[in-house]
Amino acid sequence: MIVSPSVLSADFANLQRDVEMLNASSAQWIHIDIMDGEFVPNISFGLPVTAAIAKHAKKVMDVHLMIINPDRYIVDFKNAGAEYLTVHFEACTHLHRTIQSIHAHGMKAGVALNPHTPVSVLKDVLCDLDLVLIMSVNPGFGGQTFIERTYSKIKELKQMILEGGYNTLIEVDGGVNGDNATLLKEAGADALVAGNYVFKHNNPLEAIETIKNC
Repeated sequence: MIVSPSVLSADFANLQRDVEMLNASSAQWIHIDIMDGEFVPNISFGLPVTAAIAKHAKKVMDVHLMIINPDRYIVDFKNAGAEYLTVHFEACTHLHRTIQSIHAHGMKAGVALNPHTPVSVLKDVLCDLDLVLIMSVNPGFGGQTFIERTYSKIKELKQMILEGGYNTLIEVDGGVNGDNATLLKEAGADALVAGNYVFKHNNPLEAIETIKNC
């Protein structure tokens, strides 16, 4: 299981310290949530903070854009250190073009789906995707309750991937913890984003191990 701790739940006053903790952990990725206050009702951080994290991060930079018109910033996030760049289906008018642009700039391309969006909308682009991010909460804030419908969405998406013979990874973001990680893995998830569960845990390294070894 790929573990991608979300620095949205880190201590922003000690961000370098928390990134170095993740470097020392068994987590493979670092998840960076970019929010613009328009696509989602919250503002997190943007390019300068992403670039600052990249200076210290020794793990894969997994950048999740919860913003409108993400095409405007593809080159900028590449330059800021993104290795996986995920955009929202709901935010892209010309999704295939956006995916092509992400690949053209040397990054892995991901598409995120909000809880209300069926996985079937990806049928015609799934072959081009490196990752699909299933939102298991409504995007915008950390610490929300996991939506149980997520398990069936993962299973449906996994079947689509297997039938197509694709190598697309399934990532899950929202309410992930030590209790549901195993069920998510059994449903077909390849990568789990964990924010509060890791950073609010008495032992973040142990929390990461729990998810990784689910």
